[in-house]
Amino acid sequence: MTGIAKDIPIVADLQAALTYKPDVLLIGMAPSGGILSHGLLEEIKQGVKAGLSVVNGLHTPLAPYFAQLQPQQWIWDIRQEPAGLAIALAKAQSLSCRRILTVGTDMIVGKMSTCLECHGAAQKRGIKSKFLGTGQGGIMIAGEGIPLDAIRVDFAAGAVEKMVLEAGDTHDLLWIEGQGSLLHPGSTATLPLIRGSQPTDLILVHRVGQTQIHNAPQVAIPLLPEVIELYEQVARVGGATDPVKVKAIALNTFHLEEKEAKKAIESTQESTGLPCTDVVRFGGDYLLDHIF
Repeated sequence: MTGIAKDIPIVADLQAALTYKPDVLLIGMAPSGGILSHGLLEEIKQGVKAGLSVVNGLHTPLAPYFAQLQPQQWIWDIRQEPAGLAIALAKAQSLSCRRILTVGTDMIVGKMSTCLECHGAAQKRGIKSKFLGTGQGGIMIAGEGIPLDAIRVDFAAGAVEKMVLEAGDTHDLLWIEGQGSLLHPGSTATLPLIRGSQPTDLILVHRVGQTQIHNAPQVAIPLLPEVIELYEQVARVGGATDPVKVKAIALNTFHLEEKEAKKAIESTQESTGLPCTDVVRFGGDYLLDHIF
């Protein structure tokens, strides 16, 4: 169904899932606004009653609903603003590690997947690499990170900076999960990620054939060379900081047959002059070779 070679059961509902004897109920869906619906709450109650712990990716905290839990049972509300936040001061510039930030032409095009595939390729080579999650999905996978969309905007870049500084001294390569897009009229997360991480390199992620913002079709997506120029200008603040380049293109070709995907990759390389691949389909090594 997914085209990804993983042996993971797909079930109809929670009751069917319980036959596999899980320990944790992970809420990985993303309803509009991250709000908890009545139907979903009832499903969660069934899971908690069955003894499952809960990893909650919604904006609505679940802990207040479940004051009485069994021993060793817990609820992790991911989208909560962390303590000890401060304003960003571009301190990440002082780090010696490479900081790769994925940026996109729209939301939900594959920025997290690109980071994870490239991070996995780096780890296989013995590189001191770390993936930094900035959204609920990335945090669930990594087990840590910052829920950027739950942080007050004044402190968003500072939260990114703090996370990067904590990881930078012990790693040679940081993969920073991108969020949103500078092109999307409703996205506020991309700029704090750029400011807080002070990236050394960018990877642009794009879904093949998409010419408009998905949820705002009146907003056209410019040609990729124009998008590249936009991100590079913003990342270097028009020349006030060190030059930052888009080093590669990660294409999302999920909806294409393999032959068409390869043609799209070749065409994108020709039009941008940058290395390009679909990291989910073909792995992260090709992009890693051109970045690190």
